[in-house]
Amino acid sequence: MTLDTVKHATGTPEAEQPWQQLGLKRDEYDRIREILGRRPTGAELAMYSVMWSEHCSYKSSKVHLRQFSEKAPRTEALLVGIGENAGVVDVGQGYAVTFKVESHNHPSYIEPYQGAATGIGGIVRDILAMGARPVAVMDPLRFGAAEHPDTKRVLPGVVAGVGGYGNCLGLPNIGGEVVFDACYQGNPLVNALCVGVMKHEDIHLAKASGAGNKVILYGARTGGDGIGGVSVLASETFEAGSGVPANRPAVQVGDPFQEKLLIECTLEIFAEKLVHGIQDLGGAGLSCATSELASAGSGGMRVDLDTVPLRDATLSPEEILMSESQERMCAIVEPGKVERFLEICEKWDVIATVIGEVTEGERLEIFWHGEQIVDVPPRTVAHEGPVYQRPYARPDWQDTLQADDANKLPRPADAAQLKDQVLKLVASPNQASKAWITDQYDRFVQGNTVLSQPEDSGMIRIDADTNLGVAVATDGNGRYAKLDPYAGAQLALAEAYRNVATTGAKPLAVSNCLNFGSPEDPAVMWQFAEATRGLADACQVLGTPVTGGNVSLYNQTGDTAIHPTPVVAVLGVIDDVTRRTPVGFAEEGQLLYLLGDTREEFGGSAWSQVVHEHLGGLPPVVDLERERLLADILISASRDGMVDAAHDLSDGGLVQAVTESCLRGGNGARLVVPDGLDAFTFLFSESTGRAVVAVPRSEELRFTDMCGARGLPATRIGVVDGDAIEVQGEFTLSLAELKAAHEETIPALLA
Repeated sequence: MTLDTVKHATGTPEAEQPWQQLGLKRDEYDRIREILGRRPTGAELAMYSVMWSEHCSYKSSKVHLRQFSEKAPRTEALLVGIGENAGVVDVGQGYAVTFKVESHNHPSYIEPYQGAATGIGGIVRDILAMGARPVAVMDPLRFGAAEHPDTKRVLPGVVAGVGGYGNCLGLPNIGGEVVFDACYQGNPLVNALCVGVMKHEDIHLAKASGAGNKVILYGARTGGDGIGGVSVLASETFEAGSGVPANRPAVQVGDPFQEKLLIECTLEIFAEKLVHGIQDLGGAGLSCATSELASAGSGGMRVDLDTVPLRDATLSPEEILMSESQERMCAIVEPGKVERFLEICEKWDVIATVIGEVTEGERLEIFWHGEQIVDVPPRTVAHEGPVYQRPYARPDWQDTLQADDANKLPRPADAAQLKDQVLKLVASPNQASKAWITDQYDRFVQGNTVLSQPEDSGMIRIDADTNLGVAVATDGNGRYAKLDPYAGAQLALAEAYRNVATTGAKPLAVSNCLNFGSPEDPAVMWQFAEATRGLADACQVLGTPVTGGNVSLYNQTGDTAIHPTPVVAVLGVIDDVTRRTPVGFAEEGQLLYLLGDTREEFGGSAWSQVVHEHLGGLPPVVDLERERLLADILISASRDGMVDAAHDLSDGGLVQAVTESCLRGGNGARLVVPDGLDAFTFLFSESTGRAVVAVPRSEELRFTDMCGARGLPATRIGVVDGDAIEVQGEFTLSLAELKAAHEETIPALLA
């Protein structure tokens, strides 16, 4: 077979090429020919196909994502923003923290264990590539209906993959979410977050500069796994009724022990300042690493592809360029430092190979046994792909959905029904304890975990001498976003922001993972446009810059899309983790205060789902200024020792929060319904900008004076006491009964 070289491509302009099978459109293929002035070689076509995929190029979302740069503030804390492997923020004392959340949705449906495992591996390498030591991971997960047979296939595999890879790396899993909804049937969402810590001077960027500097590929050998992962698997919908697609080779295979060696090797290389630029190999593999490094640098690059270490000698040049084999990095190293670089790799038993060098030109040139198979302007591959102005329109059914008001649903007729509905709520899959899942994760490895699930946010100590720490929370309510995507995205941000503040940490920055259906559906694109607009507007009000994130589209089967699910991660800083505020009510006699205003807001609520299987109406009203005020109060109260426990109010309302705090702390609570509220609204409303706090009696006056002076409603609703939750005049539920209802659901479903 004739090698498809640049020379051969120039001389055979009419040769048939498989651009459709590689996920390209006709106009995209024509544009590639226009850029090159000829037809592309097979290797060039492979590179453009993966780099111009939806997953890598953001071609349908770019026009909307620009709002995050245009609207969201650039605060003094922001050191590295959108455009790099991950954002970086200053947390004080010379420390910088990098964090990012990404998706591995389609692979995790096809091969749950490896899909989830390599999702963790990929996000960890993104953090490592910034120059940071990874210190913690989180996993926001969404599955189909809890009772569906396929959920029993997908969920255990995903959880085992997350835990197996993260545990082997020695990284604590400090938080996340698990949500069940029929809309995710066949399209589970497996989002993964990693946090890393470094000093300011240790930040590294992905760029290849300095003619003569060497390009070194190091880590695992390149195999046939993951080929076409971003161009075919992650950038297309599943066909209705197809079951598990027959493209398992497109799912990467992970080796956490190799990744652990890669991490320690890379950190030692960083410590000796041997790297001029660095990029991890994830989606699109070598195609991405070489084109992005060259595009962001000041020159060109030459690569000898036949020098790449392989574990399958039959791979073609195109397959090597498209392979998404895991645990690989690409570094730019000055010639005088190459020997030491290779020595460190050998010490850690990491394969390292010089595969090319930075050139003075402006082209990315790749050779195969001396024959040139790629000659492209790297920016056209990495950063100048298609940009689509996808048509979008508010769907006709949106008005019908919003008119179906959840506030008009039948409510409990008496105290007995109210009690039954409380039990049903706390035992429902979405509100039940997720200990069956989180107990499979090592949450305390490394010894710096301060808070982890089921706390409101995870918290890690990053400096043992000063107790400086960071807190991270992820949130996203697809039901709210289905009712109103603009408000739904803001509610996701508000909840994550509130969760961080509840622990006593000051929110600093945002990352996001935007999970939606097909961008070729105008209704889905309208949801996406509204959600990004809502999130950008909210970040502007809250003063939280967007440091980066991920877009995952085509999450649908046939014509059925998932609920729009913008998952938002908020990172905050706390100067002394010993002053953190936990969730549990640990001291009897403490006074319970409800902060914020409670209204009749049940659209998209847990109560409407659990009791009536209903989705309709409007989500709770967003009040971002109230969220800022509440956060300031919670942070001040934590710092000054005015509260001993706090829990935000969100899914399930007050009764869910109090149940979780009582079970966490081992103490009951006696509650009184405030004047002006009925018991049902008091217990189940999901009004935002609220929290419940446990205040020591000695601090009551100081705390209420602070709330009053700042204009935050604070209503005394009860006391921590006994071994039951008693709502005066309504019902009493023992903690034993609540614990059984709360903890037995998930194990029973997955037995």
